[in-house]
Amino acid sequence: QVQLVESGGGLVQPGGSLRLSCAASGSIFRISVMGWYRQAPGKQRELVASIIYLGSTNYADSVKGRFTISRDNAKNTVYLQMNSLKLEDTAIYYCNARGVDSVNYRPGNYWGQGTQVTVSS
Repeated sequence: QVQLVESGGGLVQPGGSLRLSCAASGSIFRISVMGWYRQAPGKQRELVASIIYLGSTNYADSVKGRFTISRDNAKNTVYLQMNSLKLEDTAIYYCNARGVDSVNYRPGNYWGQGTQVTVSS
């Protein structure tokens, strides 16, 4: 089994910054893609940003230029630096990882429990 544990959410004023972290642990052979999704009340879960093992990144248009995703492959950890936060960034942020486990060597899609980000004045 692979577990994802997120941290770093909280309450911030518009224009402020937060940094989310997500560490993967357990029976990991290789994690190919790590990413962040978010879900606001009454809306579908959407991709915020993703990063592949070699470092190429992908961002939702709504966060380009404000958010930066990075990863530490040695620690199986992904980060999301969020700057210039807006009211509409308020959501539960979920960490996602896609990779192969070290027990059955099968691909899997894993999710964290979510962390709340609230942008409010």
